[in-house]
Amino acid sequence: MNVKSDDAMEDQSGRFARLGMALADWSQRWFPDAFVFALLALIIVFVAGMLSGSRVRDLIDYFGQGFWSLIPFTMQMAMIIIGGYVVASSPPVFRMIRALSRIPQTPRGAIAFVALFSMLSSLISWGFSLIFSGLLVREIVKNVRGIDYRAIGAAAYLGQGTVWALGFSSSATLLMATPGAIPAILLKISGVIPLRQTLYLWQSIVTAVVLICSSVLVAYLSAPAHSVKTAEWFGVAEADAPRAPEKLGPATKGEWLEYWPALSLVVGAIGFAYLVRLIAARGPLAALDLNSYNFLFLMSGLLLHWRPRSFTRAVSNAVPTTSGVLIQFPFYGGIFGIVTMSSIARGMAHFFVRISSHGTFPLLVAVYSAILGMFVPSGGSKWVIEAPYVLQAAKDLHVHLGWTVQVYNASEALPNLINPFWMLPLLGILHVRARDLIGFGVLQLMVNSMLVLFLVWYFARTLTYLPPVIP
Repeated sequence: MNVKSDDAMEDQSGRFARLGMALADWSQRWFPDAFVFALLALIIVFVAGMLSGSRVRDLIDYFGQGFWSLIPFTMQMAMIIIGGYVVASSPPVFRMIRALSRIPQTPRGAIAFVALFSMLSSLISWGFSLIFSGLLVREIVKNVRGIDYRAIGAAAYLGQGTVWALGFSSSATLLMATPGAIPAILLKISGVIPLRQTLYLWQSIVTAVVLICSSVLVAYLSAPAHSVKTAEWFGVAEADAPRAPEKLGPATKGEWLEYWPALSLVVGAIGFAYLVRLIAARGPLAALDLNSYNFLFLMSGLLLHWRPRSFTRAVSNAVPTTSGVLIQFPFYGGIFGIVTMSSIARGMAHFFVRISSHGTFPLLVAVYSAILGMFVPSGGSKWVIEAPYVLQAAKDLHVHLGWTVQVYNASEALPNLINPFWMLPLLGILHVRARDLIGFGVLQLMVNSMLVLFLVWYFARTLTYLPPVIP
């Protein structure tokens, strides 16, 4: 009986793996660069503005006026990546990664293990998760032979495509809890939505747990028990693997301050003292916003690296991974300007109200957000574009505003499984291409889409509407 059961599971796993490879071949041929999706989204929104009755010259002005409107938010997103990289590459965390890499013993177990830690770490920070998971993969493949490098690479990316937006670095959630970061037009609609109405809802926590369990199971079943497509097959040599930072000394006497730990210790102590005072003044829930979150990671990275030179070297290594954010977010700002300054936002709000009810609204938002995520693969900038009309419709239908944010968060992560935009830091560590991982991401997308649609619809029925708090 056990033999038949194992054979059945192996056959099912083989079907998953074959399907993943077929989808990967298709994506290799047809998937363009992420920047192309941003340009397509801009053109689509511009045409939509024309069809809604706006004049072309007005739309051009809206684009230019909105182009730089997300600069503070752009810097905050870049700092999340830098902070995550700095912490994940610090000597203490790297030693922990090496210890964890010795736990799995089989290829499938290793892939499920990476999938689990990718998602758990993404709840802390999506930027940290990408680097942490990539380094974990590079260490695991040294110890366990026969691992399909594509499958374990896709597992390392799962946090970004499943539960990151339900965690502490959720761009939309933290934005709505940060009065100074909310665009004025949006603030008039929604007010401030505190974390207790979004992140700390028990419905949100249960959704995250279900998605984690499901994704680990799919990762395990879709992985071959033994593969020839290993790290060595991809030409990833062990010598190229990231190493723990070396303990170097100053080359000249003028550099000795760069290696003096006391500087990091004093500044880190001042930084954490500020965070303690901030929490004491506002409370733990209100104190957590994008600025304080980034501040926490930078101060932690400074202390974990111990020497200022090590810290600045990690920052220098992290900066190239922010290039996609820095160049694409201004275009998203232009889209935001067209949507909010023209009649598109008002028309979309009326459209959502007209075709949905209190019960079906979460489903509509989930599907719409997932589709839009293919063109605007940033949870934060896409939320700024989408929020004005989505939250206005939620108000009109008396749908819980905090849960509307979480519906968006759960669904907007789904297209990340097949959109290469946020893979860039991970791809650099693993030395693979996005098309090598997307096939396995499609399998996850098939399963998790159904789960997300059911959960956001079901849990919406358990929440009552709360009027917005406008400061």
